[in-house]
Amino acid sequence: MGKKILTNTYLSMLSTELAMLLDAGLTVSDSVQILQDDEPGKEGKAVLQSLLDSLEKGENFSTALKESTFFPRHMVHMVEIGERTGRLVETLNALSEYYERQVRLSITIKNSVLYPAILLVLMIVVVLVLIVQVLPIFNDVFARLGTQMSPLAVALMNFGGWLGGAAIIIAAIFAAIFIIILLMAIIPNLRKSISRTFSNKWGSRGIFGKIASSRYIFAMRLAMASGLDTSDAIDLASSVSGGSKAVDEKHRLCTKLIHSGSPLHEALSSAGILSLQDAKMLSIGSRSGKADQAMAEIARRSDLDVRDSIDRIVGKIEPTLVIISSVVVGVILLSVMLPLMGIMTAIG
Repeated sequence: MGKKILTNTYLSMLSTELAMLLDAGLTVSDSVQILQDDEPGKEGKAVLQSLLDSLEKGENFSTALKESTFFPRHMVHMVEIGERTGRLVETLNALSEYYERQVRLSITIKNSVLYPAILLVLMIVVVLVLIVQVLPIFNDVFARLGTQMSPLAVALMNFGGWLGGAAIIIAAIFAAIFIIILLMAIIPNLRKSISRTFSNKWGSRGIFGKIASSRYIFAMRLAMASGLDTSDAIDLASSVSGGSKAVDEKHRLCTKLIHSGSPLHEALSSAGILSLQDAKMLSIGSRSGKADQAMAEIARRSDLDVRDSIDRIVGKIEPTLVIISSVVVGVILLSVMLPLMGIMTAIG
């Protein structure tokens, strides 16, 4: 069986279920066996069986995760830390929260992009119908009346005629785009390569920069909840939330500051990962011995800030598309109707 890419939803549910069973006093092997017995899908059973095979040989849980090859590297690393610190249940709960957040973030982005994309497609379709189908009809009407449409309407009609003649080329372009999207869906390496290129160009700007910082903060919260010291927590957060050159540079700066003796809140603030307000909260949390709770609150606020930023962007895109489509359609219709009204007035 080829390597299965486990979804964030599955990883979140698996982490939660294992944490509940382990918290009830069961061993890891017994917990995985129970989950496999209750697993309805063949692929899920195969994933859990791969864990059982390693556990039955006496391997610890983190090694079993690694040997199964199904699980992401940072999950393996976090479970290993949880075992080493004796906080495996807390680590699994933190992992569940981490993957659930990734699911929510993905859904938020997809839902935010979907409606504007549909609106844009509808706008393009309406405009194309007007210039390809409607304008030629009006042109015939004007010709029978012994006149012609406005220069703008004629130019748009000619552009529509060019689009009709280039239909094969346009169809080929859309087919190529569809094939690229399909290849990205079935070839993980290609998807990662394109994602890396995109991240290097835009990964540290605007909303993408906020998302990158939010992932880093949440990874820090995950590491701290699992009992990691500051240096290891920084390294883990950098490994699971990087990808963009600019973002990775922030992470390297933060690590450098930590190793040079700077407090965590100062390092995160100086690297541009935390705002001054959040850095102040972390500083207070550190002095009161509740740095992990402060980081959890910062992560929550960061998540809300990302969602609010996405909502604000979508709130601007939707009316902008409506206004643009209304203006374009209005201009096309006026370019035809005004000369026609002039003719009707002259006849009347």
